[in-house]
Amino acid sequence: MEIKRDIYLTRLRNRRKNGMIKVITGIRRCGKSYLLNTIFYNDLISTGISPDHIIRFAFDSADDLRKIRESPARKPGQKVNADRFMDYIDSLIPDGDDCYLLLDEVQLLECFESVLNGYLRRSNLDIYVTGSNSKFLSSDIITEFAGRGDEIHMLPLSFSEFFSVYSGTKEESFDDYSVYGGLPAVALMAAEEQKSSYLNTQIKNVYLRDVIARNRLTDDGDIEELTEILASGISTLINPNKLSNTFRTVKRSGISPSTVSRYIRCLEDAFIVSTAQRYDVKGKRYISTPYKVYFEDIGLRNALLNFRQIEPSHIMENIIYNELRYRGYNVDVGSVEARERDTDNREVKKLLEIDFIANQGSKRYYLQSAYDIPDSAKYVQETNSYSHVKDSFKKILIIGQSMKPRHDENGYLTLGIREFLLDPDSLEA
Repeated sequence: MEIKRDIYLTRLRNRRKNGMIKVITGIRRCGKSYLLNTIFYNDLISTGISPDHIIRFAFDSADDLRKIRESPARKPGQKVNADRFMDYIDSLIPDGDDCYLLLDEVQLLECFESVLNGYLRRSNLDIYVTGSNSKFLSSDIITEFAGRGDEIHMLPLSFSEFFSVYSGTKEESFDDYSVYGGLPAVALMAAEEQKSSYLNTQIKNVYLRDVIARNRLTDDGDIEELTEILASGISTLINPNKLSNTFRTVKRSGISPSTVSRYIRCLEDAFIVSTAQRYDVKGKRYISTPYKVYFEDIGLRNALLNFRQIEPSHIMENIIYNELRYRGYNVDVGSVEARERDTDNREVKKLLEIDFIANQGSKRYYLQSAYDIPDSAKYVQETNSYSHVKDSFKKILIIGQSMKPRHDENGYLTLGIREFLLDPDSLEA
């Protein structure tokens, strides 16, 4: 069963022949290779591109390596010979005709930066690559390709993509998604035992081991414990200094704040987590700490904690964060100063939190996540921060119950989580 990834296919279509190297990034197992080699390949064919004008090569494929006389039995760290690969590609490129080059796991090619930059000088080549090396897939992409790298970041399945292949109701689907996440392989599994076993194996034996090996970390226990602490604290503000103190008092470990920050960057580079910085709405500036950390896949987060902490409100907030990024928004955590009266009628200054500020070009949305709104007092509490934001951008409350979009007398929009996730235009209601 094929899961459509139309939003990424559109982004690839929009970048065709733009003179840049299209780099598909994302966490392991999120579907990068399938997007490039199957979905995009078939789309090119459907537009009339001849198959012999599309060259696909996977550097982790034994069959492809044999085509260039490279042994599949490679030693750890051994790269594919660049000369052999280039000779093979040159033999396939038709003279003068446009040709598409689709390269999978390109970090396994020696001197891949020089090879790809060289191909950029050929006007008839349009280049698309995926890879799994943290440096290659981080913010260094633009530097590596001399300002000619164009990144398409891919997330695990959004809820709408997940629901498109789910056989149950929207409510059942969201419950499953909240526990097991959106890795494509998991979405196609039927048994809960199979899903949980797969996620446990992946997070502990693949993803974290990858981070440890890639960054040559000597004390693997610390980063594993830090990742579990981050998993417990999604939707809460974190501070490296406080996390360091937690290690010192609870874990009896002397991990420093700078090491905490470095470990979080390592997890970001591997796309296991993503950080959301705080933004002072009135001061129009970023606040360096504290900040929030969310997981790229909620199923991996839950597996880290052995599926013990399934808090609906925190998980819903993480899902909203990922959905906004899936739709192409830059997402911050908002902070707005307010002056209120205390019980003694004295004016006090408070910092109120806005869960998310989503920006895309000239568009901006403020969003609050509230799993349950039992009464009007809770509603006022959740929207209080909005009354202190004096601009005209849309202010939205997303709740855990099913609810069609509705505006109140202040113009604030309230809608249910499933309605938000399944309607790509829900923010425009």
